[in-house]
This record gives sequence, C-alpha cells and structure tokens, in this order.
Amino acid sequence: MDELVKMNKTEISVRMLTERLKGFTMPELCDGAGLYHSMDWQIRPWVGNNRICGPAVTVDVPSGEGGIVADAILSLNEGDVLVVAGRGNVSCSYWGDHRSICAAMRKAAGVVIDGAFRDVEGCEEAGFPIFAKGLTCGTAGKSEAGAINVPVSCGGVTVCPGDLIVGDRNGVIVIRPEEAEAVMERALDKRTRQEAVIKKMRETGEVIPKIPRL
Repeated sequence: MDELVKMNKTEISVRMLTERLKGFTMPELCDGAGLYHSMDWQIRPWVGNNRICGPAVTVDVPSGEGGIVADAILSLNEGDVLVVAGRGNVSCSYWGDHRSICAAMRKAAGVVIDGAFRDVEGCEEAGFPIFAKGLTCGTAGKSEAGAINVPVSCGGVTVCPGDLIVGDRNGVIVIRPEEAEAVMERALDKRTRQEAVIKKMRETGEVIPKIPRL
C-alpha cells in the first residue's frame, strides 16, 4: 500500500512539473539548464504539435533494427514521450503511420527519434507528434533486439526513463525531474531580466544588447 501511495505521489509530481515546464520556451529552459542538455540540432518536429512535454519512455535499438519499438509502444501511458535511440541512422525508418496511430491510442505526448521515420502522409493524418532526425522510405529490420526503459543516448544526450522531455521548433531538451525546479527558477530569472531590459529600451530608446546579470 505504501509503495502504491509513493508511486501515486511521484506520478502527481511529474504531472505538475510537466505542466509548469510547458510555460517556458525551449531557449528559456536551455538557459536554465546550461550546456549538454540539448539533443542534436537535426532532431526537429515533422508532424503534429510543434510542442511536446512529458516523461520519457526509452527504447534502445541496434542501428537499423526497429522491431522492439512496437513493443515499447505498449509501455506508454498518457502523456509519455517515447524516446527512440536509433543511433542517428537515417537510412531506415524506426517509425511509421501505424505506430503513430497506436501511440495516439495510448494517449502519449509524442515520439523523439534519433533516426528517421516514414509514411509522412499517414503520420500527418494520424496527427501524432513526431520529432526525428530525418525522413526516409526505407524500412528497418524487425528483430526484437534492444531494450525498453533503460538509459540511452539520444541525439548526443543521455536519457533515463522518467526524464522530462521538452521539445518545440527550437529543438529538444532533457531535464532530470530532480533538476526541474532549479532549471525553471533560472529560466524565470532570465526571462524577468530580459523583460526588464526590453521595457527600459522602449522607454529610453537606448539599445542594450547584453542582458545584465543580477
């Protein structure tokens, strides 16, 4: 019973953090998080909402093998972001329209792929948010090799199950849940200082390219 209560509290905490993170832009969060939290710049939104935010469900796959990704979809809960560590391989697809339909039915928030996807028309019709490195028509291997919900490297960043994934047109960032409060505090500080500088410039006509630190 205690474990169930603990799990429920953790889930509530993650949901609350997720909702608060949605109030920041990616650049603001990057300012709050510092270096080495941002994925490869080539991973960008292709389909669906340009903004995703949620806890990570990770899947580690050998380059060119995507069979286990289908199994990983069954691990998704509402609001989760599936992170496919495809080792940057864009010569085959780890994702397509059928998987988008399935993930949407699981009410997941989106998928982030360090690799390529296909069936772009069908994916657009499904509307499920896809962040990926590329688009290709080629298929991936269908072996079950790989692992679900293990630490992975995706887009040059280590992602652990439950890490908070935030993405928009600027890119994708990975935030540890225990770091989220401090990241948002620093992001808010930067936003507040920038707003103050812009207000001063508009009032005085003075150009201030650098945002002063407190």
